[in-house]
Amino acid sequence: MRILAAMSGGVDSAVAAARAVEAGHDVVGVHLALSRAGGTLRTGSRGCCTVEDAMDARRAADLIGIPFYVWDFSERFRDDVIEDFVSEYRAGRTPNPCMRCNEKIKFAALLERAIELGFDAVCTGHYATLAETGEGLELHRASDAAKDQSYVLGVLTAEQLAHTYFPLGSTPSKAIVRAEAEARGLTVAHKPDSHDICFIPDGDTRGWLAEKVGTARGDVVDRAGAVVGRHEGAHAFTVGQRRGLSLGVPAPDGKPRFVLEVRPVTNTVVVGPKEALATAEISGERHSWAGRPQAPGDFECHVQIRAHADPVPARATLAGGRLTVVPETPFDGVAPGQTAVLYDGTRVIGQFTIDRTVSAVPVDA
Repeated sequence: MRILAAMSGGVDSAVAAARAVEAGHDVVGVHLALSRAGGTLRTGSRGCCTVEDAMDARRAADLIGIPFYVWDFSERFRDDVIEDFVSEYRAGRTPNPCMRCNEKIKFAALLERAIELGFDAVCTGHYATLAETGEGLELHRASDAAKDQSYVLGVLTAEQLAHTYFPLGSTPSKAIVRAEAEARGLTVAHKPDSHDICFIPDGDTRGWLAEKVGTARGDVVDRAGAVVGRHEGAHAFTVGQRRGLSLGVPAPDGKPRFVLEVRPVTNTVVVGPKEALATAEISGERHSWAGRPQAPGDFECHVQIRAHADPVPARATLAGGRLTVVPETPFDGVAPGQTAVLYDGTRVIGQFTIDRTVSAVPVDA
């Protein structure tokens, strides 16, 4: 196949590109420039997609012996990921920018251009596997459960999966990938994995949002509506948060209180006991299927609500375009805007963006 290898500058994408060449494919490397702040360098393992990363990707491509290009996707990234991130917080939701980046940039904009240029597939260093079955192509978890990235790939559609290539999915551990990189002479063999939000490399999401959204004082209330404190901007709070609440009225039982809800229309933050974070039901209308479409009705599945959360057995219902999930045991601290990925064993069924949650604890409990 003609393969376009997305090279982030990290060890995973470099080894993935090398394996694609070794498998006999015609490979071209590409690094996506997602920011116009060209002087930005990563700090340790914070951030990605920087000048340093582009240089690391180029050195890896040279060593592997493949052509290499840098494509400017900064406008698309700004519009589809950064602006989406800001608008979601303005609306009181907690978005996952990595999901949006995979959905809108790496497997939409990049894949579209790749196909236009005659490539058969985009290769990445994600840890996930593809399986061809009698019912079509399926997306499955990686062999290494600790590195599995099928959750952040849950937004991919059947058409996109048909043009993807994940050479690392069956690798038993990340240590093997690093050892292979070292054996190949790749200088990124021991480069730290990036973490945090790539466009907020200092990790100060609250400060970054304050600059973008501004500050506006509002009330912090308990579940009964009584004012227990004040805040400088509802966008700075997420469901499940405990620190930084600055409450002036202690809870009757003296126990800590947590953010239960963010109401952007009234600029109000609702707090309550930890038990009230238990979520008995989640639902959403924005959904997609990773392979064959799911028929309307009820079905059993496992649901994962965060990249590193344990999957929970659940019963899902698809009706009237809305997907509703009731877990066997309540989820903990679910926020609107999060992504729920549904599994059948190791197979990814699909995903949806949560827009409604139901607490397992009544308000008057």
